[in-house]
Amino acid sequence: MREPLGRDNVKRVLETLLALGTRNVLIAAASTMAFVQPAFVMAQAAPATIHGKVTDPAGNVLRRGEIKLSTDKAGAEKDRKYQFTFPIDGEGNFKGPGITPGDYIAFVSVDGKTPDYLPVLLKAGEDRTLDFDMTRAEYMKALTPEARAAIEANKKNNAGVTAENAKIANINQALAEARANVKAGKPDDAVKSMQELTQQRPTEAVLWATLAEAQLASGDVAMKAARTAKTSLTDSAILQKYSDAATSYQKAIETNAASKKPNPEIASASYMNMGQAFGKSGKTKEANDAYESAIKASPTAAGTAYYNEAAVFYNAGKLDEAGAAADKAIAADPKRAEAYYIKGQSLIPKASIDPKTQKIQAPPGCVEAYQSYLELAPEGAHAADVKGILMGIGATVKSSYKAGKK
Repeated sequence: MREPLGRDNVKRVLETLLALGTRNVLIAAASTMAFVQPAFVMAQAAPATIHGKVTDPAGNVLRRGEIKLSTDKAGAEKDRKYQFTFPIDGEGNFKGPGITPGDYIAFVSVDGKTPDYLPVLLKAGEDRTLDFDMTRAEYMKALTPEARAAIEANKKNNAGVTAENAKIANINQALAEARANVKAGKPDDAVKSMQELTQQRPTEAVLWATLAEAQLASGDVAMKAARTAKTSLTDSAILQKYSDAATSYQKAIETNAASKKPNPEIASASYMNMGQAFGKSGKTKEANDAYESAIKASPTAAGTAYYNEAAVFYNAGKLDEAGAAADKAIAADPKRAEAYYIKGQSLIPKASIDPKTQKIQAPPGCVEAYQSYLELAPEGAHAADVKGILMGIGATVKSSYKAGKK
């Protein structure tokens, strides 16, 4: 049986219990503070975001500059400090994340000047749309009469530019469609659309050149049909198509020459194709005059022009002229195999029989021309014919060609 506690013992026990109780409270309080402290950090305000579009007083998007945010609402512009800055992109848009919530003035800044500003109060976590429309009534009202007049004049000019750009876009689309029709074997559709465009804009060389291209292709389609049907290749309807093409190429040349910056490539290409149109319609002199003009317009086109000239003469049966033009083509472009073929063909009719040996003697340069053709085009369209001719006149067929060699 326990002894009853004396007065002194009771006092000591109470003091001990009180001391323990106090210690427990202090420990609990410390533990509570330890857990509450991280919760206080997590409760910080979430950042805000702004985004929007900037339009200038003429109604066009502003494609450069910055959006700057400042809490300084009263300071002079040169002394103003900005807390946040965001770029304006090429489409007039901007986006500014990570902004501390607060009361700001948002400024449009271009080349160190601030043409517009808007107040903005951003709350925690907010994503605010903030568009700067400088065509708004209050903005325009604050401008001087002179500034408003200048803006109106600019609007009219821009309207004209926009309309012109729309026309150009339509023209480019029509050009693409016309070329696609020619490629697809429907040149007459291209002729129709390009005739309409040349009437609308008669000073554009490229339109006339594209019309001529379609007319030339239309002539080729008609010529091919005549060959298939075994009808006359000199039918007036076919020849008229080539004549129309030559006329359109001439218009392209004239409008190009009259432009502010004449393009020698357009001139050369137009003369070159004009020569083709004349050649296919049997107008040999006009064709070769056109090729000579192509070379004058662009000397780098000499190889192609002289070869085409040689082809026109050869097709017309004018072999001496064909051979002379082929020599010019070879001099300008020694790697053009077909020029050597035309040269050989222009010379072979002059072959003779040696009265002593009764062997065929080719004229000077003929065998060499054929050999050069075989060297450059061992599997070319005329390779078999050339080998036959050489063997027929007793000449050695020389070729460095081996299987697999290009």
